[in-house]
Amino acid sequence: MKAFVVSEYAHPSKIKLTHDAPEPVLTPGSDDLLIDVHSAGVNFFDILQSQGKYQTQPPRPFVLGAEFAGTVATAPPGSPYKTGDRVFGSAQGSYGERVVAKPIDVLPLPDTLSFDQGAGLFVTYPTSYEALVGRAKLQAGEWLLVLAAAGGVGMAAIQVGKALGARVIACASPTKLSVAQALGGADFLVDYTREGWQKEVLKITGGRGVDVVYDPVGMIRDALKCVVWGGRALVVGFAGGEIEKLPLNLVLLKHISAKNPERSRKVWEELLALFALGRLEPVVYEGHYTLETLSHALKDLEDRKTWGKVVVRVREASVKGKL
Repeated sequence: MKAFVVSEYAHPSKIKLTHDAPEPVLTPGSDDLLIDVHSAGVNFFDILQSQGKYQTQPPRPFVLGAEFAGTVATAPPGSPYKTGDRVFGSAQGSYGERVVAKPIDVLPLPDTLSFDQGAGLFVTYPTSYEALVGRAKLQAGEWLLVLAAAGGVGMAAIQVGKALGARVIACASPTKLSVAQALGGADFLVDYTREGWQKEVLKITGGRGVDVVYDPVGMIRDALKCVVWGGRALVVGFAGGEIEKLPLNLVLLKHISAKNPERSRKVWEELLALFALGRLEPVVYEGHYTLETLSHALKDLEDRKTWGKVVVRVREASVKGKL
């Protein structure tokens, strides 16, 4: 089995694809699903995990990767899935040709979405939806400021915000702002590499400021300068690589599916309904990465060369688009 195996902690650029990795998936538990992976989602935390720096570290050796889309290879008796079903989900070891997944972490892949699109759903969309709906209670007509707006969770946040009727200001570097508008649907654009960019946000809102800030990059202190009194600040990641001095990393550890599975199911019901209505559309980066070039995908993500959701194609069927 081809897989990206971490035997010794190192930057992903120094790890080579293993073509004869032992299949850790041949003996799934009695309630587990065995999945043929078609595409895998690429995440910043993969870079940390390969170096032993992430909050959760599996014992070595382990297969890297946490998001996938593919088809069911085997399913236990009584499972809602059957062999051949198109699914997406999350499981450790997604950067391999096969992966074992718990049924609670797997969902049917809508027929309108490709494997590439499905590979990037499980982390980005529920993160953005729960933050904006469950935490911030974003309302129609409110102002939403999305930082790092052209990234995976940023694009999801723009789309969810628009679906809720908010007025969305996208903040990103100059080369990515057009993507945030054309593919994400942002109403206003702000270059946050310019000094004093908060003044532009205040100008856009008529001097009022924004109601909600969505921060996946680690800029919340700067963003608070343009938030209304009583506004809400959402810290959902530290893609900039530096955790701010406030202990905000504690917020990141409160994963809804781990602590509240009923809420997680509700979030997915509402999200899948929005996908079915065409109000959400996963945006996949145009780079064509495979398992053989996974280290390049992770490096491009780390170097901010990408936009939308970066995925790795594991099987040729992934490139055929929607079914």
